[in-house]
Amino acid sequence: MKRYISSYIILLGFAVMCLSSCADHPSVPSEASASSVLPPIFPDYCDVTVPCNIAPLNFMLPADEYEACVARITMPDGQQQTYGKGVKVQIPEEEWHTMLAVSKGKSMKVEVWGKRKEERGKRKEEREWLSFRPFEIHVAKEPIDEYMSYRLIEPSYIVYDYMEIAQRNLTTFEEKQIFNNKVTCDDSKGQCINCHSYQNYKTDNMLFHVRVTRGGTVIVNDGKISKVDLKRDYTISAGVYPAWHPKAKLIAFSTNKTHQTFYTANPNKVEVFDTESDLILYDVQTDSVSIVSNDSTLLEVFPTWSPDGKYLYYCKSVPLPEELRDKDIRATYEKVQYNIYRRSFDVASHGFGEEELVYDAASQDKSATLPRISPDGRYMLFAEGQYGCFHIWHHDANIVCLPIVKNTDSSRGFENPLPLDLTKMNSESFADSYPAWSSNGHWIMCASRRIDGNYSRVFFAYFNNGKAEKAFLLPQEDPEQNTFRLKSYNRPEFMVEPVRISVEEFSRVFDK
Repeated sequence: MKRYISSYIILLGFAVMCLSSCADHPSVPSEASASSVLPPIFPDYCDVTVPCNIAPLNFMLPADEYEACVARITMPDGQQQTYGKGVKVQIPEEEWHTMLAVSKGKSMKVEVWGKRKEERGKRKEEREWLSFRPFEIHVAKEPIDEYMSYRLIEPSYIVYDYMEIAQRNLTTFEEKQIFNNKVTCDDSKGQCINCHSYQNYKTDNMLFHVRVTRGGTVIVNDGKISKVDLKRDYTISAGVYPAWHPKAKLIAFSTNKTHQTFYTANPNKVEVFDTESDLILYDVQTDSVSIVSNDSTLLEVFPTWSPDGKYLYYCKSVPLPEELRDKDIRATYEKVQYNIYRRSFDVASHGFGEEELVYDAASQDKSATLPRISPDGRYMLFAEGQYGCFHIWHHDANIVCLPIVKNTDSSRGFENPLPLDLTKMNSESFADSYPAWSSNGHWIMCASRRIDGNYSRVFFAYFNNGKAEKAFLLPQEDPEQNTFRLKSYNRPEFMVEPVRISVEEFSRVFDK
């Protein structure tokens, strides 16, 4: 067995040498001034832990300060390779994946040189090459799910023109459309598409919503497409935020009356809130809707299932003080806070048990939303801010991870253990929201506005034995794409396979 492993490593090394002869590999500068700081690369991939199958971590130096960049990557076996063209480091996919295979479970050392721009009046030493402090890229043994999907939307707040739901291969740079709102809409009112969701990370059972023109919920059931109106006489609205049951053809939804308002002088810019919201259960096979919870005095939203399907978790607002209950929501929204609850579920009878308080955020003057349970059932991710349920515009919003600990005294419900340390994952002063687990539980994904405060982009962090490492930005073939793409990545979701239904196939369901 050892002989075969050794032969495999030798072949990988040979592959690297062969590939290097085909790519543009610059020479390392012969003279450079040493710098004690890490290179100011974008994206910041210094000392991150990455999956063993991720796309190349291409990066660049600031073009307003540097005119050239060279990077040398040293693998654990001592092999080295250099990259750089202009201020960008773009690594061929085949070479990168070979290096990942050699470095799996270990680290690659990265050295970066930058040549500062020549400007009139600068001394010679200010125009020479700089050699920055080296950093490492740690390669985890655990892979990431090969695919993810997201809605691409401009932050136009109240109007929309073109939007799409897209899927990305995380091992490459391939991106394809799942659907766009121009295929079936020729109405001046426009069309909104949102809230894509999958059963167990797979795509044979999935859904997304279409709203306004030709609206409905597009559901894929064992690969067959239909468009369903989920509004019933006894519900607030059609289904809004979805969660597929992991083992049955059932989908939990919240039903909502959602509104938004806009600040004239506030860094949060937009406020989104519910005036009403309940929970429903939709049976895909019988096209029937049943009520899970519909307390008219409180708000219930963001359902999610435990991986075994035995519990439905959700967020529920706490009662407002009596003196505020009859006031306009625009005057009280900063007082609305949500806790996380769950109900047991019997898949045979579709019956739900009594409500249990899982996490009391309001007692800490916080509001918790968007719970997601880890695949092993041990941890719960959620977004938390001071108030409200739509934290993606709240600068104080962060991702929180708690162990799920049931109190030994069943009458006391859940303990509130200390949250895990996610300081390496969260940003300091920008919104981090919409968390998700990879299917193996080793990768956390979130949407964050940390780059510029305006656009939400996708970040990943390695998670192992209750510890989260430094978050890194979704890799792009051209690192500038991260700033030139003026769209937000909305509702990022992991997938273990691509959606194989074409845009044209989806569009036909609107003709039926």
